Amino acid sequence: MSNLSTLSPSPGSQTRKTRLARGRGSWVGGTSGRGMNGQNSRTGTGKRYPTFEGGQTPLFRRTPKKRGFTAYKPEQYVVVNLDQIEALAIDGVTTVDYAILYERRIIREKGKLLKLLGRGEVKTAFTVTADAVSAGARASIEKAGGTVSVSEPTISE
Repeated sequence: MSNLSTLSPSPGSQTRKTRLARGRGSWVGGTSGRGMNGQNSRTGTGKRYPTFEGGQTPLFRRTPKKRGFTAYKPEQYVVVNLDQIEALAIDGVTTVDYAILYERRIIREKGKLLKLLGRGEVKTAFTVTADAVSAGARASIEKAGGTVSVSEPTISE
C-alpha cells in the first residue's frame, strides 16, 4: 500500500536532460552535438528574426516598393448605369435614390457613395438623386424629361 509520501514516477517514464559540453564521457563533449564547423555550430546564428533567410537578401528587401500617394480615406463609389435605372420603370418608379436602389437589390452595399454612369438609354422621366453623375448620364436623363440633383458626398451607414 502506498501513500502520498512514497509516490514516485514509474521507472523509465522520465529521462534526464542531456548535459552538453561536459567532457568526452558525456558523449556530447567538445562540439556539443553541433558537428564540426559551419554556421550552425556557432553561437547567435540561425533564425535571428522571422524574415531571416540565412544571409541572403530577404524577400521584402528584394521586391519593389509601392510608390506614390495613397488617399487616407478614399471615396468609394457604387456605380449604377442608366440601363439599370430604366429597368425600374417597369415597376412604375420615377424617383431614384440610394434607398430605392438598395431596396430593389441593384445596389448591394451600404456605406458607399452613389455614382450614375451613362451606359444604356433612358426613355422615362426620372428624378434622380446621386452623389456623382457623369455628363453623359445627366444629358440623357434631362433629354428624357427628368431631373438630376447631386448631393454632397456623405457616407452614412
